[in-house]
Order: sequence, then C-alpha cells, then structure tokens
Amino acid sequence: MPIIPALPRKYHGASIWALYVIGLCPAAWYFYEALTGRLGFNPVREFEHLLGTWGLRLILATLVVTPLRDLFWINWMRYRRALGLLAFYYVAMHFAVYLTLDLQLDFGAVGGDILRRPYITIGFAALLLLIPLAVTSNNWSIRTMSGAWNRLHKLIYLIAIGGLIHYLLSLKSITLEPFVYIVLTVALLAYRLVRRPILDWKRGRRNGGAALRPRM
Repeated sequence: MPIIPALPRKYHGASIWALYVIGLCPAAWYFYEALTGRLGFNPVREFEHLLGTWGLRLILATLVVTPLRDLFWINWMRYRRALGLLAFYYVAMHFAVYLTLDLQLDFGAVGGDILRRPYITIGFAALLLLIPLAVTSNNWSIRTMSGAWNRLHKLIYLIAIGGLIHYLLSLKSITLEPFVYIVLTVALLAYRLVRRPILDWKRGRRNGGAALRPRM
C-alpha cells in the first residue's frame, strides 16, 4: 500500500502548477535578498552559488522519484517533469548570473574560464546537456521520439555527476551539506544498477503470494 495517499486526479494539474510556483520561490527570495544587501560582502557570488545549489538539489529530486515509487509506492511521477524543468531553470539562472553580474558579459573571460577552469568546464557541459532534456520535456516529444526519448533523458545521470563535481570543485572544503549530496548522488545512481533485480524480486514475491493464496 502507498505510504502517502494518492492525490485525487482532479487536483493533479493544480498541484503541478503549485510545484512550479513553490519551486521558484527560493530564487525570488534570493533575488530580494541580493537587492536589499542581505547576501553578505559578495552578493553576486552568493546569489550565483545559491541558485546553482538549488539546481543540484532539483536534479537529485528528479532521480528520487523512481525509487520512491519502486520501494515505497509513493507515485510522484507526474511531478518529475516539473522538477526537471525547475532544475534547468535554476542552472540557467546560475549561469546567467555568472555571465551577466559576475563577468559583466565579457564573453572572452567566459570562454577562458570554460577552457582553463575544470569546474566551470564541467558545469558548462552539464548545462549544455540539460538543454535538450528541457526542450523535449513535453508530450509531443515523448510521442514523436518514442524510445529515443528515454535514451536521451538518461543523460540526467551524467548531468547529476557533472553537477555534483562542479559543485564540489567550487567549494574550499567538504562540510555536511556537500557530503549529503555526495551520498545521495551515489545512492541514487547505484540504485539504477540494482533496480531490475529488486523489481524482479518484488514481482516474484507478489506472484508467489498470489499463488499461495487459497482459492474460494
């Protein structure tokens, strides 16, 4: 049985839109804090860092949806697209702040950073990989691309690794928060390797239980 009761179907659309609104609230709050001088002595860098951190959190949130359904019968698959798009929005905002407020649209400096600074190279590559996923996050693409859509969206695993490495390399030390992200990323990616055996085992238990049930 599901641990959390399912939301009635008539509320599905409204709940997805609510997720978009709630998901963008941190960005709006950080923007307000930056405008009012509450982000410390380097508000641009802090704003940039906070947006990127939320991008990583949302990428991991998209990966959590499948194990929640498989292991705990919590079906939030309808929210995975919104979580993925929110992740893209935050990563895009993170890059936009870096490009406009940090480097003042100095594209030469941006290119130099991408070429010479490994963590920016990796972060920029993760952003580029996110773009086709965001563009194809719609029903039309799912219908027209068929199996290719599933193969394309498996890039999220590589993006998660790249986003984590980018985040870790941008820090000066590993504290509790980044350690939690490391553990979550490793666990979520490792689950993909054992998912099929786990599902086969659960299916076998379910079928075995049905076979042992007495017939009336």
